[in-house]
Amino acid sequence: MKDYHDILTIKRARHGIIQLNRPEKMNALSHNLRAELFDALKDFEMDPEVKVIIIRGSGRAFSAGYDLSGISKSDDDRDYVERRSGLPNVGPIHPGQGQWPQHLLSGYWQIWECTKPVISQVHGYCLAGGTELATMCDLMFVAEDAIIGYPPVRAMTPVDIIYHPWQMHQKKVRELLYTGDSVTGREAVEIGWANRAVPVEKLCEVTEAFAERIANVDSPMLQMTKRQVNRVYEIMGMRTAMQVGGDIQELGRARPGGAEFGRIAREKGLKAALDWRDSPFGDYGSAPAGASKPAGAAW
Repeated sequence: MKDYHDILTIKRARHGIIQLNRPEKMNALSHNLRAELFDALKDFEMDPEVKVIIIRGSGRAFSAGYDLSGISKSDDDRDYVERRSGLPNVGPIHPGQGQWPQHLLSGYWQIWECTKPVISQVHGYCLAGGTELATMCDLMFVAEDAIIGYPPVRAMTPVDIIYHPWQMHQKKVRELLYTGDSVTGREAVEIGWANRAVPVEKLCEVTEAFAERIANVDSPMLQMTKRQVNRVYEIMGMRTAMQVGGDIQELGRARPGGAEFGRIAREKGLKAALDWRDSPFGDYGSAPAGASKPAGAAW
């Protein structure tokens, strides 16, 4: 197994595990972490002994979102530009206007196209970009008390990847995206967003046992079944809808007031910007009971 910096890889009997490993930042999705994730995914894809892949997080969260540690820097800052150059090689490497959501979709579509079933194992916070990673997996097993939501729609932009209409009822889609509110893991199962919710202390055991259950089916059969299901959703327009949604995301970013979050972050710091966005709702950035904000993540 490779020696990664921001993830861990674990190989079990018939399944592999990719573990996001930035617990001090609640596994905020840095460019490097995503690059390592996709690299490990490809390695497990090529390993004939691995029949199922699990993606999970270290520490007290699956992922609190994309790493926004550079948002307080201007686009002209050389160090910031160099970090942008480190984007995972899944599409455009130097995104121009409107390319960010298309870049993300190109990356997560690798999970969709992976021939092996991929399960996301979600506990703690799963927010913003963290929900995109978890949702683009084939199956989603969650802790009952997980907090899952997309708060950036409150003041930043519409979602990067409009997966919601494919996961739940239209009315619930509107409720969540008009408010940026979250649901618990138990609620996520009730609305069709996740497969199973279990107590957090049983989550690893249940998820890995189900991975081994899937592994009872031979790999070529699993490959054909996954491809068959994928193609049905693609014919229904899922991929095109997500690409168009990315175009609208860019319009949202360019709207009057669309730069306000970034301006506050640059002038007063990311914490102040998160408080400005979330304090009217009394959650997330305004520090819900028992929680602390992960530095640099997209709450």
